Amino acid sequence: MTAPVIVADVVRNEFVEGHHHGSVVVTGPAGTVEFAAGVVDRPMFPRSCNKPMQALGMLRAGLDLDGELLALAAASHSGEDFHLAGVRRILAGAGLSESALRTPPAYPLDERARDDWIRAGHRVEAITMNCSGKHAAMLATCVANGWDTDSYRDPEHPVQRAIRRAVEDTAGEPAAAIAVDGCGAPLLAISLAGLARAFGRLASADPATFEGRIADAYRRHPEYASGSRRDEAALMRSVPGLFCKGGAEAVYAVGLADGRGIAVKIDDGASRARAVVVAATLRWLGVDNDVVRAQLEHPLLGGGQPVGSVRPAAELTTLLG
Repeated sequence: MTAPVIVADVVRNEFVEGHHHGSVVVTGPAGTVEFAAGVVDRPMFPRSCNKPMQALGMLRAGLDLDGELLALAAASHSGEDFHLAGVRRILAGAGLSESALRTPPAYPLDERARDDWIRAGHRVEAITMNCSGKHAAMLATCVANGWDTDSYRDPEHPVQRAIRRAVEDTAGEPAAAIAVDGCGAPLLAISLAGLARAFGRLASADPATFEGRIADAYRRHPEYASGSRRDEAALMRSVPGLFCKGGAEAVYAVGLADGRGIAVKIDDGASRARAVVVAATLRWLGVDNDVVRAQLEHPLLGGGQPVGSVRPAAELTTLLG
C-alpha cells in the first residue's frame, strides 16, 4: 500500500466522530513480512522505539550494565523516584555527575511524578527528562572506552557510530536518514518493517547474548523500561516473553518470544490510538488476555464520565481478517 489506512475510530456516544490513520506490520521469525497495512517499507523515524537497539550498540561497545539499569538505559522513563535514582547509579558507576548529561531540562513524563516533583520545589532538570537513562548509558560507554564525553551526541562520535551499526544490523537495512531526536541524540530512520524485524530478533534471542539481555531486562523490569503506571509495563507483565517500546509520534513496537515482531505508526502522532491498534494486532496473532482486551479501547470522557472510546477501526479488523 502507498498510504496510511484507517486503523482506529473515535466513537462518542456510539457516533463515529473521527478516525486515526496509520500503518501496521507484522514480521515472522525469519524477518519476512507476514501482514502489512499502510506504509511499511519506506523510511520513518521510530523515535524512542530505537532505544533497545541503541542499548545493543552500547553493550557491544563495552557498556557494563544489566538488569534494571540496562532496562533504564533503553527506556523512556516516567521520571519516578526510582528512575532518577537509577540514572544516578549509572552515572556514579562511570565516575560522573548529573552535570555530564546533555538531555534538555524537562519535567517528569508521568503526571503524578511531575506533580510530586513540582510540589517538592523542583523545576525542570536534565535528569528528569525521559531519555536521561539512555544518555547516562551513552556517557558510561564513553568512559569505558576513554572517549570524549562532551561530544557524545555528535553523529560521528564513536558511541553513535556503534549505535548506528546495531540499529542497521537488527533492522536488516541501512539507516536512510539521520536527524536529531527530542533529547538531542541522533535519530536514525528505518522502515516500519525493519523496526518490527528488530524487535522480533531481540525478543527471540538467547538470553546469554547482548540482544537477549536487553529483552530480558525489559521483561524482568518493565517499570524501569517505562514506568509503574504505563500501558507498556502492563502489557509486558501480562504476556510471557513479550517486550515492547513506545515512541513519540505514536510509534509502537513489540517483540514476541517466537521471533514475531509488530510495529505500528499512527500517522497524526496521536498516542491514544497506538496501544489500541497494537492490542487488535496481538489478538489477531492469538495473544489474548484481560490486559490486551482492556487496551483495545482508549476511553473518551464527557462531563467527567466515560461516553465513548478510541477503538480498532472496522477497516483494520477487515484487513486483519
